[in-house]
Amino acid sequence: MSMSNLASEQLAALSRLFSSGVIREMARKGRSSIFARLATQAGLRQSLPASDQVRDVFDTAFALLKREGYRHEYIYKAALTHNILLGIHGLKNASMLTEFRVRECKADVAILNGTSTVYEIKSERDSLSRLERQVAAYAKVFAKVYVVAAEEHVSSVLRSVPSYVGVMRLSRRYQISRLREALDQPERTRPDVIFNSIRTQEARLILLALGVPIPLVPNTELNGALRELFVRLKPREAHDGMVRVLRTTRNLLPLSDLITQLPYSLKTAALSVPLRKLDHARLVSAVNTRFKDSLVWA
Repeated sequence: MSMSNLASEQLAALSRLFSSGVIREMARKGRSSIFARLATQAGLRQSLPASDQVRDVFDTAFALLKREGYRHEYIYKAALTHNILLGIHGLKNASMLTEFRVRECKADVAILNGTSTVYEIKSERDSLSRLERQVAAYAKVFAKVYVVAAEEHVSSVLRSVPSYVGVMRLSRRYQISRLREALDQPERTRPDVIFNSIRTQEARLILLALGVPIPLVPNTELNGALRELFVRLKPREAHDGMVRVLRTTRNLLPLSDLITQLPYSLKTAALSVPLRKLDHARLVSAVNTRFKDSLVWA
């Protein structure tokens, strides 16, 4: 497929192939009508050989989307996943959070290892209008804050964000480079904001690990009682407790076998969508289906 005639509706369809809806449907049913419809809308039905499998369709879509000027947020997430989570840390030593809510914002990617690092993506297709508010919110939960920017945003990002915020660039050749290191400052975080961003059970586990007695109250009052205790923690205590507990509660190691069976283009999607163990085989089967057979899914 030629990049020069890639229409906006084709681009939208290619991007949506990597959505959680497609992955969930494949995992739950072993097929996806959404996939079949999007692949046709993207023009892949006419341009790929009949012998190709569904995995080849995803790889082709990914290759098109990672070309400069067409990059979707998923392409940036994949670069972070492969370069940092899988490339540096591994699933045994780190966990990844995607679309993690902090106040009114959703953090694109956060990686927890010995500390916490959040990555806010600003692709070629994004505006910088909300960036200052976003990094200010994330700094209340994560020790290190990075902005991962397209080439054309880099100079504006460097000028507009505080000096403790690191800046990365996704180059034209799809390489991530650090232009400015982020400062590791867990003492900058706020226990009340951390509490509002995590699950009630996770807050309970953090308090227990710190030796804080949990009061016996009805379930309807538990959240309020935990919050009262949590906000008294020191920022570093709350942050470090969050890292330890969420590395367990959001552990991605059970996905290791699944990830090895998926194409490069789909690994990030599988690590970002909650999947039951019993659905793994169905997802792999769907990905290995011949493309021409998958078109009847629609």
